[in-house]
Amino acid sequence: MTSARVSQRIGSIAESATLAVDAKAKALKAAGRPVIGFGAGEPDFPTPAYIVEAAIEAARQPRFHRYSPAGGLPELKQAIAEKTLRDSGYEAQASQVLVTNGGKQAVYNTFATLLDPGDEVLLPTPYWTTYPEAIRLAGGVPVDVFAGPEQGYLVTVDQLEAALTERTKILLFVSPSNPTGAVYSPEQVAEIGEWAASKGLWVVTDEIYEHLTYDGVPFTSIATAAPALGDKVVILNGVAKTYAMTGWRVGWMIGPADVIKAATNLQSHATSNVSNVSQMAALAAVSGPLDAVDEMKVAFDRRRKAMVSGLSAIDGVNCPTPHGAFYAYPDVRELLGKEIGGIRPATSAELAALILDKVEVAIVPGEAFGPSGYVRLSYALGDADLAEGVGRIQEFLATAR
Repeated sequence: MTSARVSQRIGSIAESATLAVDAKAKALKAAGRPVIGFGAGEPDFPTPAYIVEAAIEAARQPRFHRYSPAGGLPELKQAIAEKTLRDSGYEAQASQVLVTNGGKQAVYNTFATLLDPGDEVLLPTPYWTTYPEAIRLAGGVPVDVFAGPEQGYLVTVDQLEAALTERTKILLFVSPSNPTGAVYSPEQVAEIGEWAASKGLWVVTDEIYEHLTYDGVPFTSIATAAPALGDKVVILNGVAKTYAMTGWRVGWMIGPADVIKAATNLQSHATSNVSNVSQMAALAAVSGPLDAVDEMKVAFDRRRKAMVSGLSAIDGVNCPTPHGAFYAYPDVRELLGKEIGGIRPATSAELAALILDKVEVAIVPGEAFGPSGYVRLSYALGDADLAEGVGRIQEFLATAR
């Protein structure tokens, strides 16, 4: 009797496309190539000093050298509840918080806790590359609901209604969006939330980019904009993007007590507690001022404008202006099939590979986030690198015929 060496369940998981592109760019750079990477959604700023100092102090305390509760340090859970009330207007108790090893574990824990095999999740598309994999790994079925640049990458209630079936259990809602930078208006958020409540759906809302909005566009939490959802809402968040703490690996989920208890049981067997030193750094972050965040946002806003201006100047590239996060998501469908650098790319994946090969600029193709025909570029990198990278792309794509 023969059997596969790797299980079908794990073997079917696709590698994170964004991390793969970032890894390739870093490997080429380490080999001495002048590669500029627009792949990873990672602020180029160091973690603010007061947060680092809190971690150093924690590392000196023997109590943090030991196991701590699997669900998170009590003081951090309380601080997260208070921060969520401050920023999202959503009132939760510390017992409704689970601290996770980064935002990705919060995503997986949530779907694993809520989904039974065959349950469907409405997934507004373009989506972050991890969502469909986490849904499938948990036994669920992602149902793509695509919104293109013609509608600002924002799905409508009519589209969600058309995708609804008797197996639908969850609506995943993300605003500001990765990968598009789209932000739903308060009215749109309320309308979608009320619709989900009227259908008896759970809403899982990822709020990790809550502090990164521009042009006076507000962040609106669906958990508070649609009170009719009651306790059928789970909020996902973390310190990675807001505080330039991607490597510290601290995220969380907030939800009804029974769901959080079940997810905590799962985590107790999967990983136990998040690193205590990282948790104390996160405590300093969420309970401290937002001054450092505001400084970073000024830089992101400047880079956002420069990137949109530079990409929009390229014939065949349509780059909607993102109002949140730190990504641009240009439409490159007009370029596909044209001859560029002696090759005719038929897909955005082929176009991205061509750009990396010919001008050593790493971008992520739309296939990682949904349909082909688009690319994602992060503007969370230095101004000089951004200008150089966009300049190389402009010069190369100007040869398209």
